[in-house]
Amino acid sequence: MTHRPSLHPSVAEVRSAVRRALEPIGADAVVVIALSGGADSLALVAATAFEARRAGVTAVAVTVDHGLQEGSADVAAAAAAAAEGLGLEAVVVRVEVGADGGPEAAARAARYATLAAEASRRGAVAVLTGHTLDDQAETVLLGLARGAGSASLQGMAPRAELAPGIALVRPLLAVRRATTRAACAAEQLEPWSDPHNADPRFARVRVRETVLPVLEAELGPGIAEALARTAEQAREDAEAFADMIEETIEDIVEHAEAGISVSVAALAANPAALRHRIIRTVVAAEFGQSLTRAQTLEVARLVTDWSGQGPLDLPGCRAARVGARLEFTAG
Repeated sequence: MTHRPSLHPSVAEVRSAVRRALEPIGADAVVVIALSGGADSLALVAATAFEARRAGVTAVAVTVDHGLQEGSADVAAAAAAAAEGLGLEAVVVRVEVGADGGPEAAARAARYATLAAEASRRGAVAVLTGHTLDDQAETVLLGLARGAGSASLQGMAPRAELAPGIALVRPLLAVRRATTRAACAAEQLEPWSDPHNADPRFARVRVRETVLPVLEAELGPGIAEALARTAEQAREDAEAFADMIEETIEDIVEHAEAGISVSVAALAANPAALRHRIIRTVVAAEFGQSLTRAQTLEVARLVTDWSGQGPLDLPGCRAARVGARLEFTAG
């Protein structure tokens, strides 16, 4: 009797995560996999190559060469060759990276724009990325450091919209980075080690190399998993809040002559958390602007602490108490 070699647990775990992500996509669809050549994306490509064939899904690996490091073209070519060795079509796209928001943000923006464009060109319904549980934990800690409130706790969603008709899917958010490395080793794949991932100039690297290890040492193991669970619960809460806000806004918002108005009495009757979210949602939806917490609280004072104060100048608009209404008009 012939025995099949046993599947390494790390390979099985990554494949299982990808299988769950592909289930809602369905057969005969096309997906794009973002491949940097690192262990996370390489493990994702290997698992998707296996699972996509079983699911009847066409997968294409896309490597974006930012041209920011010497030898980047060789790294991109090696990544594409690895994907082709796994039976996938692979392409390399060279991009020009701007300077808006710093090099990390500019590279990220260029990368996602390129992935979206390639997915659209191929009629793909989703772009898969290799973000892991460790990435999620780092994202939550960085958000907390910025003081972004409950939004910072939500981290990255397993599924979001990248572009109209194209989903951004992160199948490995429940998988540890060590597992993707082990999966690559088990499948004899040689991942690329990005030197930027060890450069302490970057805040994410300091969180990865210093902050999380210190938290693990001082508070005990399982910190990364706890942060990831917190992100999941925060997203659930935010989704529930969003539904409540939409229902409430329909009842208390009216169009004004040059903008939009909200019932003061209705705002005052809501809890502070809901009142503040309604204010931010109205401004974002009507004027495409985001309010800081300080700006939101000043607007809320027009409702809860009214003493005749005048209009408030806000990003893209102005807020004023007019009788029983709170009016937002273009600034």
